[in-house]
Amino acid sequence: MAQVARFAWLVLGWNVAVILWGAFVRATGSGAGCGAHWPLCNGEVVPRAPALETMIEFTHRATSGIALLLVVALALWVFRDRPRGHPARRAAGAAVFFILTEAAVGAALVLFRLVAENESVARALFMAGHLANTFVLLACLTLTAHWCATDAPVRRAAVSRFGWAFAIGAIALVGVGKSGAVAALGDTLYPAQSILGGLAQDVSPTAHFLVQLRIAHPILALAGVLLVAYAASRVLLATTDARARRAAWTVSALALLQLAAGLLNLALLAPVWMQIVHLLLADLLWIAFVLLAVRALSLLQPAPVREEAPAVAA
Repeated sequence: MAQVARFAWLVLGWNVAVILWGAFVRATGSGAGCGAHWPLCNGEVVPRAPALETMIEFTHRATSGIALLLVVALALWVFRDRPRGHPARRAAGAAVFFILTEAAVGAALVLFRLVAENESVARALFMAGHLANTFVLLACLTLTAHWCATDAPVRRAAVSRFGWAFAIGAIALVGVGKSGAVAALGDTLYPAQSILGGLAQDVSPTAHFLVQLRIAHPILALAGVLLVAYAASRVLLATTDARARRAAWTVSALALLQLAAGLLNLALLAPVWMQIVHLLLADLLWIAFVLLAVRALSLLQPAPVREEAPAVAA
């Protein structure tokens, strides 16, 4: 594998780690650790004698800044290493754009005080938009790494065969992720004391809208898993390509694992560590789905998998 491809995977991994730490910031209520200041932290470049919440938020900002530099460095390397018109260039350029919008959304959350105990509609909308932008950024970085390792182009015949299934699956995963971000915010601000108590809160007409929206997430998650599994099954039934089939099985396994993790998160009443695990699996499922899509859409001539008919005795 070319060095630029290895670096691209490293940058992707770093961004996943930053995303998980951001979830830790939200889950611990540390989003206001630097006050309503950005990019400074409580008016300082490096906070002196900081509280724990300040250190948590400052660490997230520092790692996010490193992520921005890494993505820019990756784009410069790709533009130098790959010829004009190469898809890796387009993916890397898009990654730079979306990490800038990621930073802008994060700054807006702080400057508009949509952190800590804020329970407004604006915060819920920002959280959903933040998650969508994050998924697009991860997709761009995944595609950059993929196309740095291969020159296989997307083929029109494969797009006609698989494109709509993957488009629906991608929309479903982003929708599930957005609902999950809102549900996680509800769990943070209004933690349930028991499973039955949480369900009673969810269906109560007097409950806060963040609590009422929590019940939509598992329903959407189940629908999303089914759509993702359908897209994967189309690949499994349509080709004998080993890499595409392995990617399809990986996506299917991660989808089931993520569903199980969601049920466990519900049963455990959403502790912080389980929220992080749940988000990690969501990110891994999304990355695996993007890889499956680009591999399926690059198949030269999808060859249907046919089972041999049993021999008939004479």
